[in-house]
Amino acid sequence: MNNLENYKKPYSKAIVRLLKSTVERNSNVWDDVINYQNEIQEYISLIGLELIVKKDEGFAFVKQFEDSEGNTLGMIQRRQIGFETSIVLVVLRQSLEDFDSNPTQLATEKFITNTEIKDELELFLPEKFNRVKFIKELDKYINAAVELGYLKEINKKDTETKYQIHRIIKEKITLDILQNFKTKLEEYVESV
Repeated sequence: MNNLENYKKPYSKAIVRLLKSTVERNSNVWDDVINYQNEIQEYISLIGLELIVKKDEGFAFVKQFEDSEGNTLGMIQRRQIGFETSIVLVVLRQSLEDFDSNPTQLATEKFITNTEIKDELELFLPEKFNRVKFIKELDKYINAAVELGYLKEINKKDTETKYQIHRIIKEKITLDILQNFKTKLEEYVESV
């Protein structure tokens, strides 16, 4: 009979957590991720995954290897994100980029409120876009960003919620993707 003790490695829990979500610096498996990077990478590469560790930014995650045509083994399901949620993510990514580009900032983390998200969206959305419907359902799209792990709720007072933009958004939404989305949004609005 097989039992867990025969197969468990010192980094087993870290692998399980990485397969489920992003591991952050304050996690109880963070030290295992840091100390056993090579062993973890060797193990997960067998199932088509790559370990990405952003030690300075305090998080680690796995992503799928792709072949020359962009195909993967399918270990991690790709989620379809709605157009409106994509707009919120692009605005959050742009906000973090602007924050990081400002050398006068002393803080290392970018915080934003739901009101500030709304204000930035107002500036971002083209004139012909259906703003009324979008703003009316904005909380739903912000909640989707929280569920995807790009925003962390810090505190809530009455109707104002403060969030931290998770730096993993820079890994998932690159500057190329950001520019491509802005172009597609402009094309979409012009076609309406």
